[in-house]
Amino acid sequence: MSSGDVKQMTTGVMLERLQDWLLHQGLEGTQQDALLLGYCERLVELGVPLYRLHVAQSAFHPKYGGLGFNWFRDKGVSSEEYGYTETPREAWLRSPLYHLLDSGETEFRERLIDSNAESRFPLLNELRANGATDYFAAGVILEKRAPSERIDPLHTPEGVLISWASDGATGFDEADLRLVRASLPQLALALKSASNRRMAGDLLQVYLGRDAGRRVLSGEIQRGSVQQIKAVLCYFDLKDFTALSERTPGPELIAMLNEYFGMAVGVIHGQGGNILKYLGDGILAMFNLDTPEKSAAAALDAAVQMRRGMDRVNTQRRAQGKTVTDVTLALHAGEIFYGNIGAENRLDFTVIGPAVNLTVRLSGLHRSVGRNIILSETVARTADEAGHDLVSLGRYMLRGVSEPQELFTIYEGAGAQ
Repeated sequence: MSSGDVKQMTTGVMLERLQDWLLHQGLEGTQQDALLLGYCERLVELGVPLYRLHVAQSAFHPKYGGLGFNWFRDKGVSSEEYGYTETPREAWLRSPLYHLLDSGETEFRERLIDSNAESRFPLLNELRANGATDYFAAGVILEKRAPSERIDPLHTPEGVLISWASDGATGFDEADLRLVRASLPQLALALKSASNRRMAGDLLQVYLGRDAGRRVLSGEIQRGSVQQIKAVLCYFDLKDFTALSERTPGPELIAMLNEYFGMAVGVIHGQGGNILKYLGDGILAMFNLDTPEKSAAAALDAAVQMRRGMDRVNTQRRAQGKTVTDVTLALHAGEIFYGNIGAENRLDFTVIGPAVNLTVRLSGLHRSVGRNIILSETVARTADEAGHDLVSLGRYMLRGVSEPQELFTIYEGAGAQ
């Protein structure tokens, strides 16, 4: 057997091991960063003079349309998100990967040591300045398409674009590229597996909330799978929204809701709370931390921060000549039923129980008590050591409750409601 035959056999064995490893990572749902780290390390171990790997993968997310991953031999893996933009980034339009899509080619290669002339792609000039000698790129479409169907680089189908850069003295040899090409389908499938898992988790958390999304993804999907838990509930409700909606154009109204809600959700998440649902112009959230005391303290901190956040947002909106409004906040603690409720073919991961109803009713008392933040006696008693100045508003009869309930507010000084 000749040395050439031995080398070819060795390469075949190495390729088979790499393909098997990639398939196992796909079956196990390994995340993209760990997958790419292991893939690059194995290429280097197999003698491929790999200096940099870049992966651009399409995503399905409300905030961004793609994910990027970079591996450098001396730095490991880093990632970035590509947000939606009305106009494409100049760097993307002048990149080799954009050219790959626009040209309809399946591969692109540029040896960076064959000429001293500048490349038409700024990225390749940058790579060469950092010691790169060769660049190879390929793409894989991960959905069914007609072979002759042209790809729009600005509206790409589901897929993955990958580039490999070498800093070897002579760049990649043909054996290196055969190894890369032959393992590309398995790499693309493993990336798709990881992407689908990530996409499911992202969308569930965006549409159901962080905690509910995690629970559903972990298998709490059967109708009737409900837990009874103790939590502090918070109801955030914009004031006079019905009147505002009658005199405010639809797009402006939606933009206003998004601005106020964006502030409120950021505060609630920052204090460890979870959004349960949007109720028109309101938000129902819960705080279910390690202890009732921690939950109550977090809810009170969030209430104060949201009231101050409303002031900041309104100051900015007034300066821009936009419509403003105020908010009422109601806090109550109690037991709730939390889980899957509904029909077999249309479920909602939600909360029910008397505590939920009472929280919403408290919000409706802001005119009677003259305060925008109202706490139930249960929250006030639990949060006694939370560091806020709680002031009694008196005792009130609440619908559905047999005994008068003492209500409280948070005192923040003159002018605060």
